[in-house]
Amino acid sequence: MELALDRAMLAGSNTYKLGSWCRNSKEKAAWADCLELYENTIQRINKTVDPYTKCSQVDAQTWLSSALTNLETCRAGFMELGVGDYIYPLMTNNVSMLISNTLSVNKGPYNDVPTYYKDGFPTWVKPGDRKLLQSSGAANANIVVAQDGSGNYKTVNEAVSAASKRSGSGRYVIYVKAGTYKENVQIKSKNIMLVGDGIGKTIITGSKSVGGGSTTFNSATVAATGDGFIAQGITFRNTAGASNHQAVALRSGSDLSVFYQCSFEGYQDTLYVHSERQFYRDCDIYGTVDFIFGNAAVVLQNCNIYPRDPPNKTNTITAQGRTDPNQNTGISIHNCRITAASDLKSSQGSVKTYLGRPWQKYSRTVYMKTSMDSLIDPAGWMPWSGNFALSTLYYGEYMNTGPGSSTANRVKWGGYHVITSASVASQFTVGSFIAGGSWLPATNVPFTSGL
Repeated sequence: MELALDRAMLAGSNTYKLGSWCRNSKEKAAWADCLELYENTIQRINKTVDPYTKCSQVDAQTWLSSALTNLETCRAGFMELGVGDYIYPLMTNNVSMLISNTLSVNKGPYNDVPTYYKDGFPTWVKPGDRKLLQSSGAANANIVVAQDGSGNYKTVNEAVSAASKRSGSGRYVIYVKAGTYKENVQIKSKNIMLVGDGIGKTIITGSKSVGGGSTTFNSATVAATGDGFIAQGITFRNTAGASNHQAVALRSGSDLSVFYQCSFEGYQDTLYVHSERQFYRDCDIYGTVDFIFGNAAVVLQNCNIYPRDPPNKTNTITAQGRTDPNQNTGISIHNCRITAASDLKSSQGSVKTYLGRPWQKYSRTVYMKTSMDSLIDPAGWMPWSGNFALSTLYYGEYMNTGPGSSTANRVKWGGYHVITSASVASQFTVGSFIAGGSWLPATNVPFTSGL
């Protein structure tokens, strides 16, 4: 572990020095992501080895899983912009292997403590945060953003910048009044809450995309990496459009982050659940290709999933990115509804919509007690490329309903499971999968801990 930290720090400083070697804006874009990702990796490993940080085995596995995801994201940026031939080979090191070994050793036969729910939120949500989520967060605002000048600031970025200069790291509430805010926002401070006037009223919108020369990672309209981030009553949008490929509306790498009554609107790669433990409740997610993707440990509960009309006539809802069998990550979709967005309703017959496809070798996604409309293809799931990952992935379906939920003609892959046992299904609940009982109650977001 100490060795991994040592090597990661060395790799980070080496990466920094390579900045002047970048030959063009694409290399520069991928390099800039790597700088941030190495910084975050060092922070996560530090947290795991720091004797003064309270760190359970599950915490350690979460933070190490994220450290590994960060390094994979760094690599992916160079590849997707087609510039993996020059700078990236100069960055190669064995940090990923060292983290992978530690994940394997740390895995152990630990059992997640069952999570208890209070008022519908996992217990890790602190009592103060719960209260905020159940009252009007706006009434508890530390600062107010309003385009008409009636608040403290006119842009979300100014408010986020002010919040980063506050003393201490307690919960800090930014109320964003109704309006359309055209900006790209990065939230790196801890315990920030963004609260709006509701879906479709407070809108933060951007248009960065891979087609436009950005990396997927950096295309996000809003990116939250400071732990303990909460958003409520906001629409996050990316308007780059389907032809510009990957274009993220929201990316979260915030541990113990919560999104309540929010909407995420895009086409390809709308919602980037990048890393760490995350919880989404009563949200709307719109998209076409891989529009819920990443390598967090995430539960989406009571959400509406709206596939849109795709240019190439194929939709894939999820693309989960687990690269190591010991990462405690995956996407769990519980008690949600999958229906065609209005633009897809008319052309539903000519479009194939799948529950997901394996972005990485150990891709893990489970749908439980979710209602699936007839738009879901009878095969259910789509391969990524040939036989890649079909026996190493874990895809599960448990007690889903609706015309698209029949498992009679589903794929026959080694890694696909129709889950019949409640004890297996319960491993993917808020209580077990994201240890929700220990942190969610404090946010006051309602949640169901078990099945």
